[in-house]
Amino acid sequence: MTPRTLLLFILLLFMTGCASNYYNVPRETYEKKVRVLGVAPIMLDADSEIRHPEKAEVLKIVREANRKNEAELVNILKGNGEYFSVRFVDEEADQLFSTVVSRRERRDDAGVVYNKYFYKGDEIKKYIERHNVDAVMLVTVSGIMMNEKVYSNNFTAYLEENYNNLIMTAQILDPDGMVLWEYPNFRQRFITFPTLFALQYPDFEEARANLTDQVKLKFKSIPGVNRAFTQTETSFIKSSKPVSALYNKQFAEMSSFLQYFRNPFDDKKAKQTGNPPPIVKENVSSPMPQAPVAAPPQQTPLAPAAVQGKPVPREFEPVKPLDPGTQLIKEPEIK
Repeated sequence: MTPRTLLLFILLLFMTGCASNYYNVPRETYEKKVRVLGVAPIMLDADSEIRHPEKAEVLKIVREANRKNEAELVNILKGNGEYFSVRFVDEEADQLFSTVVSRRERRDDAGVVYNKYFYKGDEIKKYIERHNVDAVMLVTVSGIMMNEKVYSNNFTAYLEENYNNLIMTAQILDPDGMVLWEYPNFRQRFITFPTLFALQYPDFEEARANLTDQVKLKFKSIPGVNRAFTQTETSFIKSSKPVSALYNKQFAEMSSFLQYFRNPFDDKKAKQTGNPPPIVKENVSSPMPQAPVAAPPQQTPLAPAAVQGKPVPREFEPVKPLDPGTQLIKEPEIK
């Protein structure tokens, strides 16, 4: 485990406190249901809101980036150790998208704007059975319009506008079409959903150069888009090749909700099994006399009437205090 991964683990452990389940089903159910996970090729929704004037070039760049970086996600899932096996189920991505996806729905949940995909149950079942896996993870890159407030580099100005962005969403489905897990994930305490890539930017420099408050919204150039998608950084997995910085960020975010964090301190607590034996109380005389408890003053009971021929019993005689230094002499017993 790299220091960066360890730091992420510790941070999430303290944020969650105890075990956190980011799946749509109980964790025990998921573990029994999914032992072998299949990861499909990263798909691209070409009909989504990608409004770049050179859309065909953008689609070409994204398809190539998907293909080059999808193995990184498989390696991350293998390294998590949550499954018996993780397999890359290789098929043509565009053909797979047209086969299994039934529709797309633009959603705005808890302030998070994204594209939610719905799938054909029969095709998903065939796909899973064809590759002999328990469930499949489907990842899709799509375009969407988002209302955002983007600031200048020195934070002295901003432009609030509808921006065209590329996002990445994912779901894990079983053969019955049930969504076992999804990203963006709404079972977390603090909901985050970073953008994969912003296709537009506000040109504050041009507005400042022309001494105007009218900031133009521009699309990034194709060479700029290509440089952003091909810029690489060190992978989280030691044995992996360098991965795209854009995809590495997305995979790290997604994988943080694909693990089940257990509180290590809970394992040290003793677990009680069965009923404890009953406690039997016994009357055991104490070897040392206990100090008498002061009782409230009571009225001296009246002495009973004397019986002829017998003296009054001493226990009913009034007690008189003795003078200091008086010596007690035991009297003979009266019969």
